[in-house]
Amino acid sequence: MKIFIISSNEKQLAAMTALLRERHAGDDIDSAVGSLERLAGTAEMAAPDALLLAQPVIDDADLVRIERLASRQPAMAIILQCQHQGSDFLLQAMRAGVREVLPQADNGAALNAALQRIEDKSTRHVRRDGKIIAFVSCKGGSGATFLAANLAYALAQDKQRVALFDLNLQFGDAALFVSDQKPAATLSHVAQQIHRLDPSFLAASMVQVTPNFSILAAPEDPGHASDIMPEHIDQLLHLARHEYDFIVLDTGRGLDAISVRALDNADMICPVVQATLPYIRDGKRLLQVFKSLEYPTSKIHLILNRHAGADEIRGRDLEAAYGQQIFHSMPNHYAVAAASVNQGVPVLKLAPGSPLAKSLQECARKLGGTRAASTPGLFSRLFQRNRPIHLRGETA
Repeated sequence: MKIFIISSNEKQLAAMTALLRERHAGDDIDSAVGSLERLAGTAEMAAPDALLLAQPVIDDADLVRIERLASRQPAMAIILQCQHQGSDFLLQAMRAGVREVLPQADNGAALNAALQRIEDKSTRHVRRDGKIIAFVSCKGGSGATFLAANLAYALAQDKQRVALFDLNLQFGDAALFVSDQKPAATLSHVAQQIHRLDPSFLAASMVQVTPNFSILAAPEDPGHASDIMPEHIDQLLHLARHEYDFIVLDTGRGLDAISVRALDNADMICPVVQATLPYIRDGKRLLQVFKSLEYPTSKIHLILNRHAGADEIRGRDLEAAYGQQIFHSMPNHYAVAAASVNQGVPVLKLAPGSPLAKSLQECARKLGGTRAASTPGLFSRLFQRNRPIHLRGETA
């Protein structure tokens, strides 16, 4: 468990640090002399599991700083150790995002109990860093929705938590491809109550296909597409990254503010094409748009759907036309695909031994590759071990 302590009293800080190091040999303990002023004003943070603020007096300005910090780092548990213990102050502290308020005169028992409660809760909820995979149709009828739904199902078979967001706001029907359940809520309902967005609200708004696979359906009424704003997509995907191992997006064919915002957030973009001239033409246009949006080539993964060995246009001809390799080719197995769509049953469940099912499994394995590590932010450097930190110019 990573714990960071801030105290304005250097002697108290040393005593608390020594106390916590005796608690558990595996804990990572860091400390700083000072106040919250500098910390709360920083936007980027690689947060500890618990932030302990040992301050004799906490004023209204400190509570505002705590609230800002808590909103940026909802997974970080904030503990206050201070003189204030009245009911009004406790209520204000909890509203600001404080997890525990401890008395200043504590021999360590209350602090150890609070940390144990936080540790128990963190083991029940694993914070993830999910990969976002967006499927885009180069032309109507490409099979992008079929692939998005079935590949999401395939990814979930490997004990991964998977979410499928149907962003085809006008005529989305991704849920029908793998489930016969009627959605209790849709993307537009979530957007209308975006202020309530948290893991529980998101989970309750989704169709649960399997224990590891859920779908957030598109609006049933195309008129509700206007309820969804680009900033809603940012908030949804930010939360989903921490709740799911993979987030699959079915963006439909059109490029608008919503789909472009989704593609901006995606780690992988999978345009779905077929081996015919109209798809080559529209596919080249789409790749040109991606280039104008400054998406790197490494982010684009072409999927050739309904490919048959007897096709007049071969795979290498397509690669030459697009100037890019085909990431994966899906075989043309119409009977199985049609039965899957008509019954609302995933191919892997309906016909697990079919060539199409095997190709879906292979593609899911390729899509599930590792992501590049992100660049550490300012706070990740600030919270490094063995680095003295002094706030407000104070000396150790």
